[in-house]
Amino acid sequence: MTQAAPIQTATARKQVSGSQALLEAFLTEGVDTIFGYPGGAIMPIYDALYDYGDKINHILVRHEQGGIHAAQGYARSSGRPGVVFATSGPGATNLVTGLADALIDSTPVVCITGQVFAHLLGTDAFQETDVINITTPVTKWNCQVTDASEIPAAIAKAFYIAKSGRPGPVLVDITKNAQLQMFDFEGYTPCEHIRSYRPKPIVRQEYIEEAAAMINAAERPFVLFGQGVILGNAEAEFKTFIEKSGIPAAWTILGLGALPTGHPLNVGMLGMHGNYAPNVLTNQCDVLIAVGMRFDDRVTGRLDRYAKQAKIIHLDIDPAEIDKNIKADVPVWGDCKETLPLLTELVQQKSHPEWLQRFHDGDKQEYEQVIHNELNPTDPVLTMGEVIKILNELTGGDAIIVTDVGQHQMVANRYAKMNHTRSNITSGGLGTMGFALPAAIGAKMGAPERTVVAIAGDGGIQMTIQELGTIQQFGMNVKILILNNQFLGMVRQWQQLFHERRYSFVNITSPDFPKVAEAYGIPGQKVSEREHLRTALQTMLEHDGSYLLEVMTGKENNVFPMVPQGCGVAEIRLS
Repeated sequence: MTQAAPIQTATARKQVSGSQALLEAFLTEGVDTIFGYPGGAIMPIYDALYDYGDKINHILVRHEQGGIHAAQGYARSSGRPGVVFATSGPGATNLVTGLADALIDSTPVVCITGQVFAHLLGTDAFQETDVINITTPVTKWNCQVTDASEIPAAIAKAFYIAKSGRPGPVLVDITKNAQLQMFDFEGYTPCEHIRSYRPKPIVRQEYIEEAAAMINAAERPFVLFGQGVILGNAEAEFKTFIEKSGIPAAWTILGLGALPTGHPLNVGMLGMHGNYAPNVLTNQCDVLIAVGMRFDDRVTGRLDRYAKQAKIIHLDIDPAEIDKNIKADVPVWGDCKETLPLLTELVQQKSHPEWLQRFHDGDKQEYEQVIHNELNPTDPVLTMGEVIKILNELTGGDAIIVTDVGQHQMVANRYAKMNHTRSNITSGGLGTMGFALPAAIGAKMGAPERTVVAIAGDGGIQMTIQELGTIQQFGMNVKILILNNQFLGMVRQWQQLFHERRYSFVNITSPDFPKVAEAYGIPGQKVSEREHLRTALQTMLEHDGSYLLEVMTGKENNVFPMVPQGCGVAEIRLS
C-alpha cells in the first residue's frame, strides 16, 4: 500500500485536500482506529484514507449502528474518544441511536459524516438529509463544514468538546466539495479553549468545607457512586476517600468497576434490580453523598419517597445535574478528581461498624431468599446467575464484560466480579438492544491485551448479529456468550408481574446461533445441561480467537430483587 507523504504540521504551508487535512488532524489527536462504512458522499475521505493504512486502522463494520456502538466500546475501554465514519443520508441517520446512547451515557465519540456538495444543500439531492438538525438533540455539539479551510478548526473543536468536562458525542458533517477542495494547510493545532465554553465549573472551597462538616457529623453516611468517577480517572481518589471516612458505598450500573467489587466497603448495586440493602438503607441514612451520578429514575424510584430523611451532598462536573432530580443540601461542583482529594483532606478518619453491619444483615436476607437459589440452583434448568458465577471463577474478575440490554444485563451487572476499572461496558441510560456485539468489538480494539466477553440475550444479539462479519474479516478475539431464554425476557417478566401473564409478542424464535457463527468462520457450541457448562465456558475463554457459546436458560426465570415502577426504593421486592 502506498505510504502517504508526510504533511508539514509546522508553519510551512502545503496544498492539501480537505480529506488529507482531516486525517492529519486525526494523527495529531492520536487516533489509531476508525470504525466506518463508506459511501458516495464520504468517498473522498476514504480515498485519502487509502494512503494512511500504515498509520490509522480502519474497521469496516456491517452497519453504521455497529460502527458507532464499536466506537463507544473503544472509548469506554480505552478512555480515548472513539471515531466513526458514515456517509450521508441513511448512513448518517443510522448513527442516531448510537449518538443518543453516547450522549446519555457520557461517552466521547467523534462522528464524521459525508454530505452532498454544498451547492446541492436543501435541494433534496440523492442521499441528502439535514443531519445537523436531526442530530442536534443527541449530540453534545455538531457542525457542518462547507469549505476545506474550516476542517482543522472544526475537528480541533470537536475533539476538545467530546473529551472535556462531561464527555459526549460530537458530529462534524463535511460536504463533498470541502473534502475534495485543495487549500493552504498550515498544520493542525489541537484546541485547548473555547470562549463561553467552561467544561469544568470552578470548585468552591466553602462547599467542600460544608460537605466535610456534614460528613464528619454523620452517624449513618452512605455514598452512591457512578460513572463520573471513571470518566474523571478518579478511582484512586475515590478509594482513598471512602477508606478514610469509612463510609459504605454502592454503585450505579455505569459506576460498576470504579471500586473493586470485592472491596469491604463496596455494598453492591443500586436501582430497580440492585441489591436489597443499598436500596432499603438509602431511606435510612442520615447523609447521602452522590459522586458522579445523576439520580436517574431507575436508581431513585419515586422521587417523593426517596431519601427524604437524609441531607444530600452531590459531587458532579455537570452543574445541570445538581438539583435536577434531587435537591442537594450541599452542591459540590467540579471534577471529582479535584474535589475528592479536597474533601478527603477535611474528613475525619472514621469507621461505622454498626451501620455497615446493617448492610451485611440485608445481604444475608437477600442471599437466603434470592442469591443462593440463583447461583446454586437445584432445579435442572440453568439460571443466568450460575453462568455468571462460573464465568467469574474462570476469569478471576479480570475480564471486560460487555452486556446488551435485558434480564441478562441485570444478572451480569449484579453478579459479575470486577477487579479493574473500565471493565463494565453496557448501555445504561438508553437501554439499547443490539449494543453488546459491536461494543465488544470496539472494547477489544481499545484494550487488546484484555479478555473481552460480550453477553447478550437471544433478542438483542439478533439486532446486530451481522457484526460477526466484522469479527471474521479482522480476525478479532471476542468471546460471545448468548443467554437464551426463548423470550424477550425483561418484557415478559413485566407482563407476568404487572399484566396478568398476558404474554403479548414476547415469544421469539432464533436461529441455531453456533451454526450462524460457523458460517462466519467462528467456532461455537450450545449448552443446556449443567454438567457441561463449566467445560464449555472454559473452552470459550481458552480458544485462540473468537468463540460463540449459547447457553439455554430457564424460560420464565425472573430477576429479583426488583423495585416495581411507581414504587419507592424501600419497597423493593425479593420475590
